[in-house]
Amino acid sequence: MADSARQRIAALGNQLSPQSSTATNTPSEGLPAIRKIAGKSSGPRVEGKVAIITGVNSNLGIGRATAHQFAENGAKAIYICDFDSTNLESHKREIISLYPNVDVRVRQFDAADENAVKAVVDDASKTYGRLDVFFANAGIVGAMSPFTAIGKDEFMKVMETNVASVFLAAKYAAPAMMKTSAEKKSPSGSIIGTASVAGLRSNAGTTPYSASKAAVISLAQTTAYQLAGTGIRMNAICPGLIETGMTAPTFETARFRGTEKKIGQLNPLKRGGNADEIARVALFLASDEASYVNGQAWAVDGGLSAGHPFVPGKMA
Repeated sequence: MADSARQRIAALGNQLSPQSSTATNTPSEGLPAIRKIAGKSSGPRVEGKVAIITGVNSNLGIGRATAHQFAENGAKAIYICDFDSTNLESHKREIISLYPNVDVRVRQFDAADENAVKAVVDDASKTYGRLDVFFANAGIVGAMSPFTAIGKDEFMKVMETNVASVFLAAKYAAPAMMKTSAEKKSPSGSIIGTASVAGLRSNAGTTPYSASKAAVISLAQTTAYQLAGTGIRMNAICPGLIETGMTAPTFETARFRGTEKKIGQLNPLKRGGNADEIARVALFLASDEASYVNGQAWAVDGGLSAGHPFVPGKMA
């Protein structure tokens, strides 16, 4: 039997065996103990884990908010990465001041640069002997134009930044997550890609942006199956309209005009979202609490994708 096949079988056995679970309740009334994969829900969700996050530079961004959630929830080390490093050092100082037990490492690189992605994964493996989470969050919007006015180079730039970056994250993170040590007894890990509600439904973004986010969802689905039996999961998060550095002009203009209440008016919650609301979903997917969540596209959009577009008051 090939080594790779043995490794998959061993990982699958570790997932299914009683030894891999912790029964935290005491059996009574003749009832069997409840098998629990994760620790206490009230405890740190990523305790001792090593994580890499791309797209962290924005002060309002999902990446920064997620880094804070990981640090607050006991991560051992967090790599905060971005093509633009303007704010990375200040983010590092802030996180360390709030959560002094976490190791924060800054890396500046293009998330679609294969050598750079490999290098940061190799550094995590060499420095900490493990990699547990890769949140491929880097992305761009691209030109806000009709598809007939967008050139091939512009289209491919969006695909490269939004899709190739997630592919590379999975390509290099997965083998690193398979490595075991005294601290990490069995292969495991969580790869998360930032997609969008625009990847689920039309009319939520430009053609290149929407196509790229649909591709991220497909990557999560296909990669999850190619990693079958390894203990490594891959999922995509699909945010709706969230106030980040990317969408800040929309929110700022609405506030200036006094029309902020119109933002998110088509979703059932009747509002836009904020970065922390996405970060908490990323935290869950990164944690052992999501141990059976795999190959999914999680819409975090206030309910927008649950229905069909309509003009309020114009149902008939």
